[in-house]
Amino acid sequence: MELWIPITIAAAFLQNLRSVVQKHLKGVMGTTGATFVRFGFGFPFALTFVGVLHFVVGYDLPQLNGTFLGWAVVGGVGQIAATFLLIHLFSFRNFAVGTAYSRTEPAQAALFGLLFLGERATAGAIAAIAISVFGVMLISVAHTAFTARTLVTSVLSRNALIGLASGTFFGISAVAYRAASLSLGGPNFMMQAAVTLAVVIVFQTLIMLAWIVWKESDELPRIAKAWRPALFTGLVGASASFGWFMAMTLQQAAIVKSLAQIEMLFTFASSVFFFRERINRLEIAGCVLIVGGILVLLAVG
Repeated sequence: MELWIPITIAAAFLQNLRSVVQKHLKGVMGTTGATFVRFGFGFPFALTFVGVLHFVVGYDLPQLNGTFLGWAVVGGVGQIAATFLLIHLFSFRNFAVGTAYSRTEPAQAALFGLLFLGERATAGAIAAIAISVFGVMLISVAHTAFTARTLVTSVLSRNALIGLASGTFFGISAVAYRAASLSLGGPNFMMQAAVTLAVVIVFQTLIMLAWIVWKESDELPRIAKAWRPALFTGLVGASASFGWFMAMTLQQAAIVKSLAQIEMLFTFASSVFFFRERINRLEIAGCVLIVGGILVLLAVG
């Protein structure tokens, strides 16, 4: 098994944990505050990853360059926008369906990877992505009267458009992070990923904190009051991001994010066991298609 596969699965599990806590935080603070904690409480852990790899393991620090910084900024801003939209979705639909709308990310990452990096996916990989995305579409209309018309018109609903926009920004950020990490050129994928994460998350923390102080200062007391779950969010969020960055240094972003659809299975488990939400047959069918897409992806390798 290639190393990026278990790394991606672990990152998907950790990301689901982060989303569970962020939904809870959305109930005690605004969308901006719940978005900020992912970065503001995550950067100490990101810096720790770099410190351990450098001072304990002994890896050299890579030399930063203009190309790296440019892609890091693009990825950082894109991820903030994507996370904000995803958390905003939690206000409208249940946890699993709200997450589902952003899951078009792999297909969009494949497009942006082609446009920005000239990376081409194989026919088998494209088929795997398409199967998983169709599974997401089924989930998105699972609580409506299911017809071919509702499957199409659902894409034009407010919630779907917000989710699709979230997926677009996630796709852009994924490709940008891969480009940033690869531009460092060494010493190895772990240190490249750790440094990329550290630079990006510090940048995200600074610009989001500046925005909150300027426009939403009333969020600061709520963030401080919820520091315990926020700290956990930062830990699992930074760990998940470290996993994504390592995997995307080793493999195309679209392929990594396609396998990452396994997060939907973790999401449904969270929906049932934590939020006591019910899932129906269409949602189960969507999950089956997502799993099928993942299996196809692994088979074509």
